[in-house]
Amino acid sequence: MTVALPAHESGSVNARPKEGIRPPLLFLCHRIPFPPNKGDKIRAFHLLKHLSQHFEIYLASFVDDPQDWQWSVELEKLCSAVFLRPLNTQAATLRSLWGLISREALSIPYYTDFRLRNWVRRCVIDQDIRHALVFSSQMAQFLPDDEHDFRRKVIDFVDVDSEKWEQYSQHKPWPLNWIYAREASALFSLEKELAEKFDAGLFVSRSEADLFKQLSPSTAHKVSFYNNGVDSDYFDPMFEHDSMAANPFSPDELPLVFTGAMDYWPNVEAVLWFARVVFPVLQKVHPNISFTIVGGNPDKSVQLLSNIDGISVTGKVADVRPYLKYARAAIAPMRIARGVQNKVLEAMSMARPVIVSEKGLEGIDATDRLEVLVAESAEDYVVTVNELLDGQHNSVGEMARSCVRRRFCWDDNLPEVVLLLEESENTFRQEYEQ
Repeated sequence: MTVALPAHESGSVNARPKEGIRPPLLFLCHRIPFPPNKGDKIRAFHLLKHLSQHFEIYLASFVDDPQDWQWSVELEKLCSAVFLRPLNTQAATLRSLWGLISREALSIPYYTDFRLRNWVRRCVIDQDIRHALVFSSQMAQFLPDDEHDFRRKVIDFVDVDSEKWEQYSQHKPWPLNWIYAREASALFSLEKELAEKFDAGLFVSRSEADLFKQLSPSTAHKVSFYNNGVDSDYFDPMFEHDSMAANPFSPDELPLVFTGAMDYWPNVEAVLWFARVVFPVLQKVHPNISFTIVGGNPDKSVQLLSNIDGISVTGKVADVRPYLKYARAAIAPMRIARGVQNKVLEAMSMARPVIVSEKGLEGIDATDRLEVLVAESAEDYVVTVNELLDGQHNSVGEMARSCVRRRFCWDDNLPEVVLLLEESENTFRQEYEQ
């Protein structure tokens, strides 16, 4: 059944016929899950795509990038209905200040939207939806109250967000450190409350799930995880490309590369540290070494790094794979991180040696000096890069790709979510057939 949508919202309509008997599923996501070009969107898209094979999806989400409105048609291929709302980040930031008065996490009023809330309420009633998948804790506020009889509610927390804000508070001056510490405390209270209310809470890795179990032992029995995956057929060093996607580096370069959204503070902090602390030391030994920062919306501080000889800032690129394919190594010097770094998995899938911090490797079961190269201090990075350029660790790239193909496949990891909904799905089928 199609849910009528106002044209000014998303223009989304029912785009595929129902195949067999599928229960309807409400899918709430804080950011439009297409295109899958950054961490949370990659995970949300593959989860949505997999669940669409088992459920009729009713998706409600926000659009924070005007260029993403065009992708609603792609979501319509997977969903029975799509409802998208614009998210003005400046207005949302001002709105979030209400949390200081209401004593709730600032991210709750940041995403407050009455039209989305009303659409969800009508959709749940009209379609008699009894299954809900909430992607990120901020979206739980849009579920109808306890009067509605959901058979199964599953929340994908992805990361322990409260711990990320706690890390932020330790790296920021006053008053930001106070605000971030407050947000960490408020978010943890919310995460714990939701873990109690939902039938299952999922995280991006075993280490994230174990951390939350330690922080909230009373809900440990409801907590699980499923690993991210990588499209290793796409991120394949043997991919075919045209002349526009040829080697982006000059023949005499010794290129190192960092990939990621460059308006995301942990990424910004990582490249600033590497560019200012590590790279000058490497240049003294290898004058032809270069450091290329690849990713959209680079922060002003990142843009200024292009003034340093040997450092390039590309901004958004059409295809990141040539930068990975031809780099001597991918660098992931994360000093602030939560969950799994897709940039690390993608570089591994491209058979590149990845020099990564311990925080950047969290949630990725890979062996140091065999499948990745772990470095912490500036000296560690200098030594490891020098070893690579001297011909050591030649097998790390191929071993990295083999690791990803074994352990990080979406088709292997996503059935966990369906299993959490399977009992009530079977109940739906029995009732429908009767």
